[in-house]
Amino acid sequence: MALINTVIVPTILAADKNQFGAFVAAYQGFAKRVQVDIADGQLAPTLTLPENEAVCPAEWQVDYHMMVARPSEHMQNILALKPHLCVFHAECGEDLLPLFTQLKGAGIKAGVALMKQTFPATFRGAIEAADHVLIFAGELGRQGSEADMLQTEKIDLIKAINPNAEIGWDGGANMKNVRALAHAGIDVINVGAAIAGAPNPAQMYQDLQADLDKKGVVL
Repeated sequence: MALINTVIVPTILAADKNQFGAFVAAYQGFAKRVQVDIADGQLAPTLTLPENEAVCPAEWQVDYHMMVARPSEHMQNILALKPHLCVFHAECGEDLLPLFTQLKGAGIKAGVALMKQTFPATFRGAIEAADHVLIFAGELGRQGSEADMLQTEKIDLIKAINPNAEIGWDGGANMKNVRALAHAGIDVINVGAAIAGAPNPAQMYQDLQADLDKKGVVL
């Protein structure tokens, strides 16, 4: 069975404008949907370019993955940017439901991310209200981490709470595991180092997407 509904989404994690520009240059020509990772140095240990300076080409469908401790302080920028999707972390400490209402009112899809140690039922309300649930299986604020494949066990738990939510994966996705992730039920596989660090990012993107559509046993 071909898994044509699962998509590969390149990610951008940039410390400054020069690094952000390098990502954009590397992804132009093949990227359609891109995830921009924003970290505030608090929820995640690293500090990235702020979202209001991480503006992508108009033709891209942009998701902002907000690794921030106080999402409410970023809402003005997000509403002005009008991305396709904005994902906040369940563990941030703020009530996400009012923010989701604002996002949806502006035509922006609302997402909630779950860290490795987070059990989905703990944040049932946010998952029920979310358009997208991101299973975070790497290390916050860095690319190239190892994927914790045991996190796929959360897929059925999330679907039991919100069967209509798009399910994303972030952390360690590469040619060794994207097919298994797709077969497990992931809709969106965000890929950082495997694409950004490849000699030919466009070819790697194509190879990853093509691998999802292969039939047969997942090894």
